[in-house]
Amino acid sequence: MPTVRSWTRPRARSRRVLLVLLLAAQRASTAASAEPAPVPDAERPATRVVRPALLPSIRLSRAGRHLVRSDTDARFIVWGVNYDHDEAGGRLIEDYWHEHWPTVVEDLREIRQLKANTVRIHLQLPRFMDAPEQVNERNLAQLAKLLRLAERTGLYLDITGLGCYHKQDVPAWYDRLDEPARWEVQARFWRAVAQVCRDSPAVLCYDLMNEPILPGTKPETEWLTGELGGKHFVQRITLDLAERSRLDVARDWVQRLTSAIREVDEQHLITVGVIPWAHVFKGARPIFYAPEVAGPLDLTSVHFYPRAGRVDEALKALKVYDVGKPLVVEEIFPLHCSMDEAAAFIDQSRTIADGWISFYWGRTIEQYQQQGDLKGAIIAQWLRKFREMAPRE
Repeated sequence: MPTVRSWTRPRARSRRVLLVLLLAAQRASTAASAEPAPVPDAERPATRVVRPALLPSIRLSRAGRHLVRSDTDARFIVWGVNYDHDEAGGRLIEDYWHEHWPTVVEDLREIRQLKANTVRIHLQLPRFMDAPEQVNERNLAQLAKLLRLAERTGLYLDITGLGCYHKQDVPAWYDRLDEPARWEVQARFWRAVAQVCRDSPAVLCYDLMNEPILPGTKPETEWLTGELGGKHFVQRITLDLAERSRLDVARDWVQRLTSAIREVDEQHLITVGVIPWAHVFKGARPIFYAPEVAGPLDLTSVHFYPRAGRVDEALKALKVYDVGKPLVVEEIFPLHCSMDEAAAFIDQSRTIADGWISFYWGRTIEQYQQQGDLKGAIIAQWLRKFREMAPRE
């Protein structure tokens, strides 16, 4: 794979820029309510979601190649949306899920009406770790509440963690940590989240981090990179390879975090949502899904935005990630192509993919239509097409 000395992925950058410009009218976030005094991780009570199952859990098929329902062994196709921020102000879920819980309830109901069966949520590390050894009990309890809501609504959660999307929210103590200490905090985050989630059938998978990357041959100084529209979606897992290969670092990081999850949750699936470098550079090979790295991961998650007139190239790149595990296109949207081309990518990838996850920002098709502008018309048309393409349940 080509050396990446810094964040130099222009197409990925333009993809995120377009996403922000098209789909987020920024306004000030609502003020966060006062948080209770932090509780040391070692002293906190175990918060768990324990109840009779309202929907079957999802697991690997016997051969490990597909996803199946636990009650019937019927194949399960992921069809969902990223629920990453709201339409009105670009707020992340933790910014409003306490004060405006009815909004979350209504949003999940609307997502289900889009015929989705999965919601990808993006949990921010600063909202769940108050200090290196102190978890935020209030937000863990709200996560448990979200799990109960998902169960009642009939939706599975792709729980993506370790987000630092709003750089201003990242505490100085976290930025000062060296690699081993940072990984330890990340492991503690996942151990706490998995402790809450381990008994819920609504958990589809844990996604270790959104689009982790590695430095080039020269050390870096910033953990976050690729600032777009006030958000940092991309994060380095180390600042210095220190004479190690990228595969070695990726392997050790994946092993560290998956082991933390498996200490408390042995059943739910684990993945990591990656930039498909094979779609960016010819001949690029997977890092996080290389044989030396991907052993502890249960399914493959990749983010694809096909380019106009080049759907065949996107399909060819997707096949690079068909490594014998369930393959989920965890992000898909017609940013650089027509809606028909995006739909064609989905249709033509059905032979190898086990699911597709688009986007939802808190408004219905009808509400977008009522906006009376081009942006609203585009999103309404895509949501309608995405709903029409939903697999039968």
